[in-house]
Amino acid sequence: MSSTERLQRYLSDESGSCGDTEVAQRLAELEELDAAAGGPDLEADVSVLSALANETRYKIVRILHIADEELCVCEFSPLLDVSDSAISHALSQLTDAGLLTRRKDGKWRKYRTTARANALLIALDGSRK
Repeated sequence: MSSTERLQRYLSDESGSCGDTEVAQRLAELEELDAAAGGPDLEADVSVLSALANETRYKIVRILHIADEELCVCEFSPLLDVSDSAISHALSQLTDAGLLTRRKDGKWRKYRTTARANALLIALDGSRK
């Protein structure tokens, strides 16, 4: 059964009758929804959500958000049960996704959350019951 046939069956069940015109109209409406959902920001949004979809990376962003100040890469080691290279890799991924900013201070690298990271965490906090 094709997707169009399945849609026609659904529309017929919902309204009692369904012809080619109704199917074409509904397909056009669905294509508009698809175009809006897959807009120019889709790839960047998926990248951001993917970056947060890991416990270590999420915890780093959460720590920086709560700290509300720059932290040195070395300050994460006592807090996270992963290797230094895993921390560095996580920080790079978060920076590439636009969730952190990185600044070199002498021989140290310091990180801070971006406005987008803060907004996402605030939205997440506000969505909990």
